[in-house]
Amino acid sequence: MSALADPATFRQVLLGLLADVPEDAPALAERDVRGEPRLLVDGELLGASDGGTFPVVDPSTGATIGEAADGTTADMERAIAAARRAFDETSWSGDAGFRARCIRQLQAALAEEREALRRDLVAEIGCAVRMTYGDQLDRPIEKLGFYADTAERYHYSTRIGDTLLLREPLGVVGAITAWNIPIELELAKVGAALAAGCTVVLKPSPLSPWAGTHLGRLAVENTDLPPGVFNVVSSSSNDVAALLTTDPRIDAVGFTGSTMTGKRVMAAAAGTVKRVMLELGGKSANVLLDDVDFEAVVPLAASFACFNAGQSCILPSRLLVPERHAERCVELAAEGLQNVPWGDPTDPSNFMGPLINEAQVERVQGMVDRAKASSRLVAGGSRVDRGGGYWFEPTLFADVRRDSELAQEEVFGPVLAVIPYRDEDDAVAVANDTVYGLAGYVWSGDPEHGTAVARRLRAGMVAVNGGSFIGADLPFGGRRQSGVGREWGVDGFEEFLDLKTVGVGSIS
Repeated sequence: MSALADPATFRQVLLGLLADVPEDAPALAERDVRGEPRLLVDGELLGASDGGTFPVVDPSTGATIGEAADGTTADMERAIAAARRAFDETSWSGDAGFRARCIRQLQAALAEEREALRRDLVAEIGCAVRMTYGDQLDRPIEKLGFYADTAERYHYSTRIGDTLLLREPLGVVGAITAWNIPIELELAKVGAALAAGCTVVLKPSPLSPWAGTHLGRLAVENTDLPPGVFNVVSSSSNDVAALLTTDPRIDAVGFTGSTMTGKRVMAAAAGTVKRVMLELGGKSANVLLDDVDFEAVVPLAASFACFNAGQSCILPSRLLVPERHAERCVELAAEGLQNVPWGDPTDPSNFMGPLINEAQVERVQGMVDRAKASSRLVAGGSRVDRGGGYWFEPTLFADVRRDSELAQEEVFGPVLAVIPYRDEDDAVAVANDTVYGLAGYVWSGDPEHGTAVARRLRAGMVAVNGGSFIGADLPFGGRRQSGVGREWGVDGFEEFLDLKTVGVGSIS
């Protein structure tokens, strides 16, 4: 038995992939959920114009834990008008030093209230609390400082002979974000757009509204942001969100969500020829080359399918293994999934919590049931009754056809498909054989060999032997139907700048 196959050792290694929970961390079960129900429009925290609200539900129990303002078309219209005025009539777009100061103020406010944010985030989306010490909360707060620094240090103008090349803020940005890693997604868009000199209207997901409305409250209470520069409109209405894609006062749209919805955003934005940045779905392949230590790597690689309950676009949900090792790899993958600790998301020892809602459970169950007709179910495959909430057990399929729905479509649940390949060329062909191109993963006993294979994958990001492609200074994004544009890094900042060429002559 490999070290990773031992349950106790494997548990330690698996949980080590996430940030450590401090020994003095407060117990979430002892904290009150506070939430933030109000919109931020033109510098004011307020309810929806018609008084409407919608419930915020804890996915681990299915219970309503609070509410959020259900913004109306009128509220969104007012937010767009405020953002347009703030861009056109204030000095915001031209004062990089002031922008950097305001972003640092927001960063400090987030850091000051991180424990309240942590409790609300776990309650709102059901993520394992361990994730909040990493990419769900603490790391995005830390990364926000990169945008403040970039705003100050960036060279907005360069000269080629007598010609000036100027990079100027795009204008008013509509940001529409998903629920699965909400604070990370919101800070990636809002931070870059504000740093570049744009004004912003943020529409958070109705499944995680507090992540966005908290930002609004902290911005108005703790920063010098002028009224209208940053607005937050939570709403359960798709029509309200759609205004950000069609209104001519909006210059650019940044969207994170499904590929299907991203296509609709792109089509709607075409009417006014807005710039569109899309971070969409993925069907990432985890390619295990023939020279790896399968006993050590497979259980760990399989466990990634359960990260955030499988609800992340970059997760490697396809495990590609050599045909001659396929059956042993299936056994090891089953061991890995069996040892994934899951359950109560407030328990620091757990790696996986629930799915987000009933609709997602039904979607995952439907895909699993259909996959049984052409693939071999090895482990899991069913929702779990825990007395409430939206739970689905870690699930493993073997003998998965590379052209099947399970191999081609994003599940967004803790479901792993093991796909055998003949040789290295076949592995690359299978990895590239989807409409997506977000992330990829390669494992090899020789890092240079692994890197050579990584170069052949049509993906925006590839990790070799567990290397990281995520960081404040690293561009994040995909190819093909996984999206358009980048977030984070200087590339993410420049998405919100426009290029102007000024040729200067002489009349003397």
